[in-house]
Amino acid sequence: MVFVIDTLYRIFVIVIFARAIISFTNLDPYHPVRRTLENITEPILGPVRRLLPPTGGVDFSPFVVLILATILRSLLISIF
Repeated sequence: MVFVIDTLYRIFVIVIFARAIISFTNLDPYHPVRRTLENITEPILGPVRRLLPPTGGVDFSPFVVLILATILRSLLISIF
């Protein structure tokens, strides 16, 4: 079970990092890769983004989500 939790966590981190990197590029908003990453991550990043105050145009929601995911991973691994 620990292997599954760790694997899902690593995939999640990669997807969040990919979304953050693509947000800094000039990739077409309708590009299939960008759309797919946004569709996967927006249900998680959106609520966090709404809770955080605007900070000079920098989106800290991926950072907060990764911290929360790391805490959740640690808790789940300690249970199993």
